[in-house]
Amino acid sequence: MNLYLIPALAVGAMATAALGFAHAAAADAASSTQVQDRVRNLEASGYHVIVNRIGAVTLSTCTITSVRPGQTFSTVDSRGGSSPAETITAKTVLVDVAC
Repeated sequence: MNLYLIPALAVGAMATAALGFAHAAAADAASSTQVQDRVRNLEASGYHVIVNRIGAVTLSTCTITSVRPGQTFSTVDSRGGSSPAETITAKTVLVDVAC
């Protein structure tokens, strides 16, 4: 029974984190925060930011329409006979803007 409990808890935690991130993204889309400031803040938080822009004007006149989680890269290390430890090596976030 414990064999199935840990994966089930891990899936539940990932789903909860994704929903929380989606809620934060909705708040960002409603605000009039400058795109450059938001990108700088995300990069300072350790994210690799990809900006998807619709329109050809300068980025300073654009508004954020959504912020979505991208791919996360990690490694799992179980050397030394201990339980496996996961280390996140890179986090990506996608910022959609309309100009």
